Amino acid sequence: MSDTILRIHVTSDFEKTYKKLPSNIRLLTEKKDKWFRANPFDSRLKTHRLKGELKGYWSYSVNYHIRVLFKFISAHEVIYYDIGTHEIYR
Repeated sequence: MSDTILRIHVTSDFEKTYKKLPSNIRLLTEKKDKWFRANPFDSRLKTHRLKGELKGYWSYSVNYHIRVLFKFISAHEVIYYDIGTHEIYR
């Protein structure tokens, strides 16, 4: 079985926030997205399950400050809900 992600859906919140990011962060996000699609648990992404009110959601790091908030729909399909600093967890 392959760990690759075959399909990623994005919410309108994710799209709006992504478009407001500086271009260098958007480029870095594209790079990390490629890593994520190849292996969502690549250690460089620091992918982790969230707790509390966000139980069921996951996050991975774009850089030290920026995270992608997502949820697995199936083993090979996810939804990107938001992108940003730890504020996205609120």
